[in-house]
Parts: sequence; C-alpha cells; structure tokens
Amino acid sequence: MTIGEYTQVYRGKKVVDFKMGGSAVAGDVAYRLMQEYDSDESQEELLANFFERVDPKSVEVLIIGAWDEASGEGPQGLIDGLIARRAELGNLKALFVGDMTYEDCEMSWINQISYNPLLEAFPGLESLRIRGTSELELQPFTHASLQELAIESGGLPNEIVIAIANSTLPALRHLELWLGDDGYGFDGDVAVYQRLLSAIGPERLQYLGLRNAMISDELAVWLAGEPWLGSLQTLDLSLGTIGDVGAQALCESQNLGGLQRIDLSHHFISEEWQKKLQALPCTVVLDDPEEEDDGDRYVAVSE
Repeated sequence: MTIGEYTQVYRGKKVVDFKMGGSAVAGDVAYRLMQEYDSDESQEELLANFFERVDPKSVEVLIIGAWDEASGEGPQGLIDGLIARRAELGNLKALFVGDMTYEDCEMSWINQISYNPLLEAFPGLESLRIRGTSELELQPFTHASLQELAIESGGLPNEIVIAIANSTLPALRHLELWLGDDGYGFDGDVAVYQRLLSAIGPERLQYLGLRNAMISDELAVWLAGEPWLGSLQTLDLSLGTIGDVGAQALCESQNLGGLQRIDLSHHFISEEWQKKLQALPCTVVLDDPEEEDDGDRYVAVSE
C-alpha cells in the first residue's frame, strides 16, 4: 500500500487546496498549500501569495502539501516563510507538513528538514505532523504547548526517536510514530521504544500509535505487560505486521484497564485469535486482514 489520497478533513476542518493565484474561501477551513511539479513559482512566492489572500491571523490549522521536487529538496522556503511571519501567526495551532500522495512523491522519498527552528518560533503550536523522514532532523527540544506529535515514515531512524525521548513535552497527549521497514531506514528495536515511553511518561498519553511497524508482535508483547497500558484511550498498532503472537499477548493482558480502542488494521492474525480479540471489553479494529507471502509479512507503507 502507498498513500493514495489527500487528507480531506484535518483537526475537524474541511481541507481546501491553495495553489499559486488562488483565492480565499468562506468558512472555517484548513488550507493546504500545493505546488505542481516543476512549478514556476518558488516556495517563498507561493507562501507570499497565500498571505496576500488569507489573513495570517485567521490561520489556526495549516497543511503543506506537495512542493516542487519534493524528492530533491525539503520545504525549507515554506517553513522559513512561516517563521518570518510568526508575529502574525499567533493563532497557528496545528501544522501538517507533507500531505502528498505517491503520485506526488513516494513517502520514503519525501525530503524533509530540521524542525527545531519551527518549534522554537511557535511556542503555542499544539500539533505537528510530518510525513517523510529523508533528511529529517530533530534535536532534543522543550515545548510547553505541543499536545500532538506525529511522524509518518516508511523507515524511522533511531536518532529521531532518541531525540523525542530526550525532549521535554509536558503537554503531550498524542504520540504517533510510523516505524516502517528496515529496507527504508528503520533501525530500531523494542528497547528503543521502551526507552522512549519511559522517558516521556506514558501514563499521561491518551493515544499511542506505533504504526506501520515490522516489529508489531514484539511491540504488542511488551505493551501487553505494561501496567500503564490501561491508562490510554487508544492503542494503535495498525499498518504493521502483527500476528497471533501479538494478538495472544493482548488477549491475555491484565493491563487493559480503561483502554477504549485497539486498532490492529492491516494484520496477519488468524480467525481464531481475531474472535478472541473481538471478545475483549474494548473496541478492536481488525480491518484489512493480510496473508503472508511465502512466510514474509510486510508493513502497509514502506516505499
């Protein structure tokens, strides 16, 4: 599977595309800035054109979609432009960078940048979602307002996970990481994620997503034994390779507590263990069952 659709609703707002020469629309919407491949305008010119049409003070949620040659350069001009206007963007609460499909750029090819300057410039930002980890840089940071951090990847490098573990994020409630495949940059193991959760204090999370993981069974076995598991509202292990080993661990866990939802979509679980999961006292999502390919399992999104 690849990413074949753009986000239609984000943070409760209908998403509207804005391209060079576009116009503002009526209503409370989330704009998605878009460039065509080999566009004539620069990233800076697109952003300037957007703010000529849309009052920066009105922007609460912003999406950066495809930018020109995303596999060759990151969104530096767009991010630098937002930082330059930070005094006017005091109401910006949520930013999603990289909302593009495989037709724009495969996720593993999306070039990213360092996000520490952005996080420092916007201390009131509550949500940051990044798609793609090629050239992504993140150093440990302190941010008092960030409630949601999501990084979508076909292969998440350990250095990004360690940077998050060493950050200070007192407001964090939603942590979503797409681990991916070791053929596309994933170089972690369960111990790395144990360190991460121990460092950030998992008891305060409402949502934990360790998605698109080639080690889903190992993650499920570990998580099933954690006493804080039941303090979550949602555990999301979707898009990965979970099978009967992980399913059994979750079914036999004594730590589900107040857990309301477990998402295991895109799984390799037998019908027997699917039935047992569905008998748990919480909602278990088991969409998109998969079959092994000569004994091999694959994450949903790698390339």
